[in-house]
Amino acid sequence: MHPSEVKALLESRLDDCEFHIQGEGCDFQVVAVGEVFEGLSRVKRQQLIYGALSEEIASGALHAVTIRTYTPQQWQDAAENKGA
Repeated sequence: MHPSEVKALLESRLDDCEFHIQGEGCDFQVVAVGEVFEGLSRVKRQQLIYGALSEEIASGALHAVTIRTYTPQQWQDAAENKGA
C-alpha cells in the first residue's frame, strides 16, 4: 500500500479528521488530528484508528501501524507540527 491509499481509507471512514501518513509497504505511521479525539483516552483514540483500518490489518495489507492522535489544539502545540 501507499501512504495516499491509507489516507484515503481513513478519510472515507472517519469524518472531520486530518491525516498525515508516512511509510511504505505494510508499515505506516499515522498522525490523526480531529475534534473527535476530545475527551477520549489514548487507548480509545487509537481504537478509533485501528477500527477504521481493521479490514486491512486483518488481511495483512497493513502490518505495522504506529498511531499518534491529537485534538486541533494539541496539534497546534505539538512539536512535530512545528515547521510542517
